[in-house]
Amino acid sequence: MTLEKVSSNRVSTGYLTKYKFPSTSLGGLSTQFNIFLPSSASASSPAPVLFYLAGLTCNEDTGAQKGGLLNTAGKEGIAVVFPDTSPRGAGVEGEDDDWQLGTGAGFYLNATAEKWKKHYNMYDLVVKELPEVIKEANLGVDFSRWSITGHSMGGHGALSIYLKNPGSFKSASAFAPACNPSRTPWGINAFTNYLDAKTRSSPPSEWLPYDSTHLLQNYQGESNILIDVGSEDDFLKKGQLEPQAISSLNKKGVEVRMQDGFDHSYYFISTFAPEHVEYHAKFLKA
Repeated sequence: MTLEKVSSNRVSTGYLTKYKFPSTSLGGLSTQFNIFLPSSASASSPAPVLFYLAGLTCNEDTGAQKGGLLNTAGKEGIAVVFPDTSPRGAGVEGEDDDWQLGTGAGFYLNATAEKWKKHYNMYDLVVKELPEVIKEANLGVDFSRWSITGHSMGGHGALSIYLKNPGSFKSASAFAPACNPSRTPWGINAFTNYLDAKTRSSPPSEWLPYDSTHLLQNYQGESNILIDVGSEDDFLKKGQLEPQAISSLNKKGVEVRMQDGFDHSYYFISTFAPEHVEYHAKFLKA
């Protein structure tokens, strides 16, 4: 796999570089990602890595430009990878009709419904293909020290991916995540369309492997999870996030914090991003 460099910018202690490549997971479509490499990273001394998964309507640039993660990542010597949020240009009927589905709304799952399954496999892109592409390019990243974070839809992705892959990630965190998507509007809409449910249970059993509350309830072993939600988040008030579903489980190693007066925006994320990077650094550098 050959990466094509799109751009590079000096930032913090290193460089943020955008690459693109044809993705097998996305049915051969070209996908882009940004990677921040601190000055300490090299092929002979690879850096631990944090993946940041962005939310609905966002792309690989949103978190890199607005998230406020990079100064702290540079100080801690941590690489940060920003994947896109969905395939681009798949040509699926209706993929650009609704901001909550299709382009910009991949939900970090592998679609099983016939209409979507060729291209909408963001889970495989994030968990399998992108790490292999980065390893093959010898960029100076150590995937034996790997953590994951995200916002909103991306917070759902970060938590569910962490919980589906015990031992792969050192830690997970999320800003305003969709915590219980099999029972809330965003998730029900996405899962109904993307996942070919054959069971009549409510919710269908095919949805549960992507529901972080269900996954955490059945999770065995120690977990390292930090969740922040703003008290003035409109999507919290509309029942899209349901952080109480996770906090009510009282699982050891899981902290859910309500941040007074903050909303769903990147003003909220950038305020607490340094704390999240420092949280991951404890585990990545242990």
